[in-house]
Amino acid sequence: MNIHEYQAKALLRAAGAPVSDGRAVTRAEDAKTAAGELGGPLWVVKAQIHAGGRGKGRFLEPEAGDKGGVRIATSVEQAAEEARRMLGRTLVTVQTGPAGKQVNRIYIEDGSGIARELYLALLVDRRTSRVSFVASTEGGMDIEEVAHSTPERILSFSVDPATGYQPFHGRRIAFALGLEGDQVKQCVRLMGTLYRLFIERDMEMLEVNPLIVTDRGDLKCLDAKMGFDGNALHRQPEIAALRDESEEDPKELAASKFDLNYIALDGEIGCMVNGAGLAMATMDIIKLFGAEPANFLDVGGGASKEKVTEAFKIITSDPNVKGILVNIFGGIMRCDIIAEGIIAAVKEVGLQVPLVVRLEGTNVELGKSLINESGLNVIAADNLSDAAEKIVRAVKG
Repeated sequence: MNIHEYQAKALLRAAGAPVSDGRAVTRAEDAKTAAGELGGPLWVVKAQIHAGGRGKGRFLEPEAGDKGGVRIATSVEQAAEEARRMLGRTLVTVQTGPAGKQVNRIYIEDGSGIARELYLALLVDRRTSRVSFVASTEGGMDIEEVAHSTPERILSFSVDPATGYQPFHGRRIAFALGLEGDQVKQCVRLMGTLYRLFIERDMEMLEVNPLIVTDRGDLKCLDAKMGFDGNALHRQPEIAALRDESEEDPKELAASKFDLNYIALDGEIGCMVNGAGLAMATMDIIKLFGAEPANFLDVGGGASKEKVTEAFKIITSDPNVKGILVNIFGGIMRCDIIAEGIIAAVKEVGLQVPLVVRLEGTNVELGKSLINESGLNVIAADNLSDAAEKIVRAVKG
């Protein structure tokens, strides 16, 4: 689960990390008051969406102007005007895709004098199964580009969970970033604060880009991006309360409410599969036969008729779907349950696109019998290759 910058800044501030004072607004008429509560004489007006690259983004509507989603204002009135121009508009960045995201919130904060821009992140390293620090002197840039062109400018190391964070970790980062004097002590404290917050809040990622050295020589978190482990939200009610459902794909949101593992993609063939590995294989073979999957959907090993029905409804709600492939290998999941869910869903929402069903495993004959006797216009398949070939042929004509 991701949260907005202003929410991440609030968590950092509560933990004792240095951040600028700011106010979040959802209405243009509140922006002037919010800006007036800050000190000035410089204000930064930031669009709040769950995507990076806001400063380099562009708005689809010409009324928003062409300054991107992060703007500088030199007066309260200008800050309010920039907020008004961005609210309700669609911001497109490298991470939103061409459709962009609507800006429903604006964060206005005090400006900062910047002497240097640095990069810092904490993340879960799957290779080591540990929390890793990533730091670079090239703050404010796309870290992927830095890794590609100048990898020697990136420091990355993991922390042994047996010892946790130690001051030498912070000093290692400070020296790599070229910090001096009291900045080293600040870095040691800040890294400890961020590591503790990362662990206590079950984060998956914490990115500060840029981490700046101010014109007074102090460290400050000028931006913040946080992602949290969705499987741990049951023990993080305060974090779960920060969820902004308007930022999520409606189909993925609906799937999460029924405990379905669903990820929307850009293709034309909807997939309903049980098991993550089989789902990946199904997507691969669809591509092998010349088409693109419209989603990843794993209904799980113990799905009920109701869950299968909801899964089918989510797939058919995608206007890009031109055909559906159901691929079930019944182990814990029974084929007759899948069949009953498909039949119920089709009767409820209708079937406007070709449907290929491949069933194998527990109660497979009963499942096939239920579908055959339902009167549905279903294309049966004998194996995965046969199923993929038939659905691609049906979609491509």
